Amino acid sequence: MSTILKPNIPVALCCDHAGYATKQAVMKYLDEQGIAYKDFGTFSTESCDYPDFAHPAALAVEKGECYPGIGICGSGEGINITLNKHQGIRSALCWIPEIAHLARQHNNANFLAMPGRFVTDEQAIAMVKEFLSTDFEGGRHQRRIDKIPVK
Repeated sequence: MSTILKPNIPVALCCDHAGYATKQAVMKYLDEQGIAYKDFGTFSTESCDYPDFAHPAALAVEKGECYPGIGICGSGEGINITLNKHQGIRSALCWIPEIAHLARQHNNANFLAMPGRFVTDEQAIAMVKEFLSTDFEGGRHQRRIDKIPVK
């Protein structure tokens, strides 16, 4: 199986209260696979603000301390918007494995954002598997990605 994981570089994980349960399922899967990760929080279902966890996780990916990242909130939207405020982040909001595949293949996404309230644990794991195993296609897609950052 192909992988986008980098040796000795953990996956960044972040969520808010609404994504906490899904993050726990993702962590269990990563543990079972022997995949290292760094959990940026939150650490409970107590109401909190997703930017408090998304920004540190995004910075870690930008600095190369983690790669890739996975972010989860209730709808996936808030955490995805926050992550994409970082110039070095290409976060993709996904709800099925096929979107996770295309986000990697065509957009070289480095963050998978998921809607914790709208996907089952099984769906989330399927997306994580697809995201972590799909290579970037490059070619014409690289030209488009090069145009994304605001300069």
